[in-house]
Amino acid sequence: MPHRPPQPTELKTTSHVQDILEPHNEPWQVELKDPATSVMTDFHVRGMFKITPDETIDQALHEMKVAGLRIAFVKEKGSDKLLGSITAYDIMGSKPMEFLQSVGFADRAVTHKDIRVSDIMEHTKDWVVAEMHDVEKATVKDVLTAMQKAGKTHMPVLEVAEGKQPQLRGLFSSAKILRLTELSRQKSAK
Repeated sequence: MPHRPPQPTELKTTSHVQDILEPHNEPWQVELKDPATSVMTDFHVRGMFKITPDETIDQALHEMKVAGLRIAFVKEKGSDKLLGSITAYDIMGSKPMEFLQSVGFADRAVTHKDIRVSDIMEHTKDWVVAEMHDVEKATVKDVLTAMQKAGKTHMPVLEVAEGKQPQLRGLFSSAKILRLTELSRQKSAK
């Protein structure tokens, strides 16, 4: 049978539409029983935000603010290897002062502006992660419970294929999940 090229589809158009309503702006909400994937940022769909370990934390925070994000992944320069992550909370919280105290900043004239991402980031070996094959079976409530149990605001999701290095597939953010489940959690509290 000879191969036929696909036939173009004709897009139907119209004119003279008189009454048009504006789009509805209902907030996007999910239920606690919904699939966990409904609240996961999937890096196959949306690119992840990356920075290098030698950036200052002030630079990193500025870049996160511009991007509208609270987390950045730290990538080794010139490589696909992820070293860890850093959150806006890490930068604005106690970690910078703890680092300065650990290096004796008073003796060495090290200041906040000298702190690098690598000084306070969370290394991948310290992450609490979920695996994609488990996420596909989980609910939003399962993810919230796991994050609360681990005491984490973000949970990376790894895709693990036999014989291959694990790859970062996605991310859960407790702030995003709490925002999207607000109505569901209010209903279940009644």
